[in-house]
Amino acid sequence: MKYDREYYKGKTAVVTGAASGIGLALTNELLESHAAKVVMADINKERLDEEAGKLQEQYKDRVKGIICDITDEENVKSLISQSSDFFDGKFDILFNNAGAIFPGWFDEVDNEKWKIAFDVNFYGALYGMRAVLPIMKKQGSGQIINVISGTAFMPMAQWGPYVSTKAALNALSLTVRAEYWDDNIKVSSATPGTTSTNIFGDKKPDEGKMQSPQESASRILNGAVKNDRIIFGDDSDVKGAKNCFAYKAQKGTDAYLLNVARERRKGKTAL
Repeated sequence: MKYDREYYKGKTAVVTGAASGIGLALTNELLESHAAKVVMADINKERLDEEAGKLQEQYKDRVKGIICDITDEENVKSLISQSSDFFDGKFDILFNNAGAIFPGWFDEVDNEKWKIAFDVNFYGALYGMRAVLPIMKKQGSGQIINVISGTAFMPMAQWGPYVSTKAALNALSLTVRAEYWDDNIKVSSATPGTTSTNIFGDKKPDEGKMQSPQESASRILNGAVKNDRIIFGDDSDVKGAKNCFAYKAQKGTDAYLLNVARERRKGKTAL
């Protein structure tokens, strides 16, 4: 999908989960769109050093890698502070992209896994917003994109912790969107669409059902340009959001989700 690259020219941005997948694709797209500076944040030092090093060869001092554990609020505060210094105080966009699936059937998931899931997928973004919003409010502008999931609107069996955290993050994002609208700060949720990334581990869906990280990043960046309330990463996410809570569609939705559950009971990564 094409998007208005001029929108990102001269802007500064932080991308979490930037050493691979959609985060890396977002970083590449921003730099190609002539963003002034981009910070890549990730917990995987080896991979971050490798990918940031490659981009630094091409883009020099326009890109920087910072190790960050998003489950630690002090780590996230440090990320935002270091990034603000790198940006010379001008902080335009935060992409809260980092996340993980945490699969498991409901009766198999203990409290520890539930807590980790919320720490990564919900609190990581919350900490980022909490740290960056005062900066954006003071400068009178800014934008935050919180990457959720289409399963926030179409909750699937075996992904209880994942879909719960992403639904919660969507609700928080849209709440904060209204709260900071008059401060000229844009906040959106963004689904990535079904994308070929490491988040699926060894059980990836059929490749024919998946798009590339670059395709997902392009759709997210296009929606950010338009300040969409919810940015949909692919057409199936649009359909899911329309149908999941629609009264007239409930029989079809139940049939679809039941089939997914039964297929997953057989060990298949059905979507």
